[in-house]
Amino acid sequence: MGQIIKTFPDGSFLEYDRGGFDDWCVYLTSASGNRRPPRDTDYFTQLKELAERFGTEKVYSDYVKVYDLTGKQVDRDSLEKISILSKEYGASATQVDTIFSILYMAMIAEERKAGTRLGKRIKRLGIHKLLIENIPVREAANFMRGMGWRDIARLCEERGF
Repeated sequence: MGQIIKTFPDGSFLEYDRGGFDDWCVYLTSASGNRRPPRDTDYFTQLKELAERFGTEKVYSDYVKVYDLTGKQVDRDSLEKISILSKEYGASATQVDTIFSILYMAMIAEERKAGTRLGKRIKRLGIHKLLIENIPVREAANFMRGMGWRDIARLCEERGF
């Protein structure tokens, strides 16, 4: 069992635990006990569906608020702000809270990665490609594979982040 970071009203929870190369792998455990690390394609698909229901600009703008809260450490106030923000999504609040909290934790993991030059910007670029540039989920989740950090950094800078 890893370090539980956030528990949701439906009984599911998020934790950090040992992954393939460090102790900062995010795991989602459902109320029934099914535990797995969420994949980019999982939450990119859900973000796309939320954008269709609530508007691309709202979902992206709210993601950027989460991005701006993210540093190198988990902050309980930031987790609470994500929960409060998620309430704006009504019946989808727990789903949104879960997705944004996964992203928050994944971005912290990116920020903590040894020798990183991109940090959390790597997630923002993928989500920007998905929501703002409207590319398909699989392409948005995988387009940076094999790219050098300088090329990725240039793409981020071109988009203002």
